Amino acid sequence: MKPLADFRERSLVQERTGSKKRASREFGYGILFASPVLLGYLFFVIVPIAATLYLGFTSYSVGTTPKWLGVDNYTRLFSGADPFFYPAVRATIYYVGVSVPLGIILAFFAAILLNQQIAGRSFFRSVLYLPVIVPLAASSMVWMWLLQPDFGIVNYVLDLLHLPTSSWLGDTTSVVPTMILFSFWSLGNTIVIFLAGLQGIPSHLYEAIDIDGGNAWHKLIYITVPMSSSIIFFNTVIAFINGFQTFVQPAVMTQGGPNNASLFYVLFLFNEGFKSSRMGSASAISVLLFVVIALFTAVIFYFSKSLVYYEGKGEKR
Repeated sequence: MKPLADFRERSLVQERTGSKKRASREFGYGILFASPVLLGYLFFVIVPIAATLYLGFTSYSVGTTPKWLGVDNYTRLFSGADPFFYPAVRATIYYVGVSVPLGIILAFFAAILLNQQIAGRSFFRSVLYLPVIVPLAASSMVWMWLLQPDFGIVNYVLDLLHLPTSSWLGDTTSVVPTMILFSFWSLGNTIVIFLAGLQGIPSHLYEAIDIDGGNAWHKLIYITVPMSSSIIFFNTVIAFINGFQTFVQPAVMTQGGPNNASLFYVLFLFNEGFKSSRMGSASAISVLLFVVIALFTAVIFYFSKSLVYYEGKGEKR
């Protein structure tokens, strides 16, 4: 019996050894096939992030050697020594604080309308999504011409209708509201996502409201909004992130003017790094932007725990 027991023990040892070798070989193959993605992530994500963090503490321009400054770049920004930092922060907060909530509300109710059985529904869906496929720079150029105070079509039509005209992009008080109105031009993606979420709501829930004698308001408050809360949450997070990173519209339409009223944060970052060649300061500005976006996202996630309903879990989380 002993030789048989020894044979079984040797077999188990060999099997374990073979399993370890096979697992090691499979792991090596996995790393090999994933290496292009891993190397790309390392060189195009991790290394640039690390370099940005380091350069934020230096004085650096392209073609020179970084000179260590410590926290001087951040001190210069927060102390007000840079005359453009706080105007950029105020303009960006104003833009994001107004455009994101209004955009989410408009897109949500547009999706509700497009989810109804109305004539020409496919046409209206296409029309609302069409601006998304037009390059944002091209749309900005077209709307800049349309809103030109002296010979723009918008003011011309308003004058024909005997309505008050506006300076639109040419006045410090109206430029950011005009940018906010223009942001609604490209709500197509948000509307499509809302529409997909609305079509996933079971129809029997609305039928139950009808049986109980409810109306459209009850359906909206007790069915549509709660069942769409996860989609609202997703679109809100994306809209906040995109809002803080707004660049093309002010860069094309106003170049930050008039009087820096539309100098949004990323445009300020661009000017600092690529026009003034202060890459160290621009790196510090970009780090602050990352921190702000991360904090806003964390706050939204925190408050979403008691507000967002996930049907798969059957509970709020």
